[in-house]
Amino acid sequence: MADTAHAPATPETPAETDDAPAVPRGPEPKPLWDPYVAGMALGLVLLATFLVFGRGLGASGAMARFTGLVTSWVAPSWVAANGHLGAYFAPGAHWWDDWLVFEVIGVALGGLYAGLTSGRFQWQVERGPRVGSRMRLGMAVLGGAIAGFGARLAMGCTSGQALTGGATLALGSWAFMMAVFGGAYGLAYFVRRLWT
Repeated sequence: MADTAHAPATPETPAETDDAPAVPRGPEPKPLWDPYVAGMALGLVLLATFLVFGRGLGASGAMARFTGLVTSWVAPSWVAANGHLGAYFAPGAHWWDDWLVFEVIGVALGGLYAGLTSGRFQWQVERGPRVGSRMRLGMAVLGGAIAGFGARLAMGCTSGQALTGGATLALGSWAFMMAVFGGAYGLAYFVRRLWT
């Protein structure tokens, strides 16, 4: 896995000196989508999910089901007694019996396909120049755990609450997004050294 620190290029960088050996590179990556085009495409996907499935996008609901599955391997009696997770394993029920599970699997496979076909797939840790890979990965896990906990408290993540709920003009979803952006801007100052 490459360790990618975003540091300014200097003349001493080996790749830029005249006597450094040429580094073989793969094909040039395809350009990224224009963010406005990507945003409109996401909006059309959201509209299609309402028309085809009768509900919008989401992700945290699928993660709760995956969590229940993994936990059931370790502590099946605890999962069965849990009021929320136990419902996924009740007689006649299946943990995968929700279209969000297949949506999240499709997102992962689609992202992998896009990375492979665009020439952008590689194993690396994106980080700032003043932070090591372990710190960056640790903060990513911590941030993901906090976001996942918050998504369960809010009864939806940025996909379910912000995109789906926001598209239906649900007041709680708009309040959720304002809190997400406000919290991100408020915390950015304290974690900026992870990137700069």
